[in-house]
Amino acid sequence: MELKDKIPPHNLEAEQAVLGALLLDWGAVSDVVTYLRADNFYSQQNQLIYSSLMHLFSAGIKGDLLTLVDDLTKSGKLEAAGGISYVSSLTDVVPTSANVDYYAKIVLDQSTRRNLIRISSEIKADSFDETKESRSILEEAEQKIFKLTDISQSTQVLAMRDIVPKTIQIIDTRYKNKNAFSGIPSGITELDSMTSGFQNSEMIIIGARPSMGKTALALSMMQHIAVEHSIPCGFFSLEMAADQIGQRLLSQVARIPGTKLRNGMLKIEDFKKLQDAAGECFNAPLYIVDTPNMKLLDLRAMARRMKVNQKVQIIFIDYIGLITSENPDAQLFEQQSAVSKSLKSLARELEIPIVVLCQVARAAEGEEPNLAQLRGSGSIEQDADMVMFIHGNRKEKNESSEGPVQDRSLIVAKQRNGPIGTVDVIFLSSYTKFENKARE
Repeated sequence: MELKDKIPPHNLEAEQAVLGALLLDWGAVSDVVTYLRADNFYSQQNQLIYSSLMHLFSAGIKGDLLTLVDDLTKSGKLEAAGGISYVSSLTDVVPTSANVDYYAKIVLDQSTRRNLIRISSEIKADSFDETKESRSILEEAEQKIFKLTDISQSTQVLAMRDIVPKTIQIIDTRYKNKNAFSGIPSGITELDSMTSGFQNSEMIIIGARPSMGKTALALSMMQHIAVEHSIPCGFFSLEMAADQIGQRLLSQVARIPGTKLRNGMLKIEDFKKLQDAAGECFNAPLYIVDTPNMKLLDLRAMARRMKVNQKVQIIFIDYIGLITSENPDAQLFEQQSAVSKSLKSLARELEIPIVVLCQVARAAEGEEPNLAQLRGSGSIEQDADMVMFIHGNRKEKNESSEGPVQDRSLIVAKQRNGPIGTVDVIFLSSYTKFENKARE
């Protein structure tokens, strides 16, 4: 192997050009501070100098040769940074600061290559470690690569002169549309008014006793999000098969009772409605994973791929109790706690809302459910940004031409960034569909 193959990728001239450009024109710092970090530099001297410049920037001090040398001297790092002679020579490298962004991108590219080599080495070492599971190695590798691809978007520095016009535009759009929300709308009007839609990086819990309609509510929301508004949506169905999900969705969209689809007792007019519904669903950006007892690591890995490949903006999981922990020997509440914390961190990592369905303890049967009855672990209540429960008796209230209509309530018991309260909805059991309740 040649010597050059052993030296990590780097470009010292580009590193010096970035530092020199910043010293020539301090205004250029705002162009690179959003994506360039000290550890992106290969040379330790350049790392120390850039860190010092960022310290000056944070303190609101203009960076030049005098302030830089003074800051390095006070921190005792001047000699390690190459001394006054090296710092002074940086401004001789570039005649102008005009190309600082170009130089910075070269530095970042070389840093990315070094990180890829480092990650590859770590993967290789882990792969030879028989004490580690292969799934765990894959998940860690994927997470490292994902962070690497998203690193340039991790921080933004915005001035109020940039923020105010954009904010006014958003408010004006909402005024004109009347129904626009800052998050992803669920389709339940009163709920969206209370929450402003499902917000990015939040974990939302939907809890209920069995057969109260958790999956039906999730599908009703997904129909609104993916079918009606074409917002890419992911659905992890750990309980029902994909064809069952498709059948329920067609029943909702076509408004044909699910029993007819199951027993084939369809009329001619039903086929026309079914054909139209199939066309709508066919083009909907709804992506379903129906692996039963899915491992937590697999779920996280698949969610990342959905975000990158399918550009999903929201993910539903049905349901948390069926996710297999990586430590099956631990007590149940510890497993549930680990899964809950992991899903919350996943929502933050992907910067999308994750809606998780959850069973409610049997003690809630016939009573209004509360946070203490979330099955599994108190961690679910703590980690969730919003918790809502489905509640209502199961007796038919009246009959309509479209099938039984049942009253339900969505109880928002926790909302970290908004009010709590109750939203009345109706459940059309023939279509296993939730809809807004008409106001009298």
